[in-house]
Parts: sequence; C-alpha cells; structure tokens
Amino acid sequence: MGDLEVTDAVDKKKQGGKKKVTSLSSSRIYISASYNNTLISVTDAAGNMLVWSSAGAMGFKGPKKATPFAASRVVENIFEKLGNIDIGKVSIYVQGVGSGRDAAIRALVGRGTNVSSLEDKTPIPHNGCRPKKARRV
Repeated sequence: MGDLEVTDAVDKKKQGGKKKVTSLSSSRIYISASYNNTLISVTDAAGNMLVWSSAGAMGFKGPKKATPFAASRVVENIFEKLGNIDIGKVSIYVQGVGSGRDAAIRALVGRGTNVSSLEDKTPIPHNGCRPKKARRV
C-alpha cells in the first residue's frame, strides 16, 4: 500500500507542471540589438519569460546576424512560437545600438501589436571610466 501512495504523489507532480497561458492583459518585449546579434524576448507583466529568439538561433552566421533582415525574421519566429497566445498591451524595451533595433520595432508594429510604450534602455556613460595613462616613448 505504501507503493501506491508514492505513485500517486508522482502523478500529482506530473500534473502540476507549467500552466498554459492563452491571453495576457499586458506583456513586455525586450530587444537587445548589438553590433553582432539581435535578441528578442517576450515576458509577461511580472517578468516571467514566455518565448525568446535571436538571429544566431535562427541560423544566421557572422555579420549577417546583425542585419535588419535578420531582426525582422526573429520577430516572425517569435510570433510563430507564441502561436495563438494573445499578448495584449505591449511595452517595448530597446537596448543597444545595432542596426536591427529599428527593423525589429517596425516588424513588431507591422504584425499589429498593441504598443502601449516604447522605451530606450541603452546605457549611456556619464563621463565614463578614467582614460588610460598617456603613452611615453
């Protein structure tokens, strides 16, 4: 009888997996566009990751990863992964100076997302680090 209780507990653990989300009232999209790659991730309002994709994960290699074309393909891949999940109002957070940032935003708006806010989180140095000593020859 003790064995039956153990198997029941295992079955309950299997049933208590991740919940399937079908619609969200609001969500966040993070776009990180560097000189080498473009990474896009979609989270819910609490910051829990739903899906992510990057140009490198899509199969682009080398300098092609940082192109606007690759960024638009990443957005298409994100919406394929989302499937029929409604992400509701979207806040977009952009970071980096790569060429894929504008293309990713345009592709998101072109897909009909309800954008509530767009924020640039690119770090800007305020006088920055101390410069290196002058070289003496």
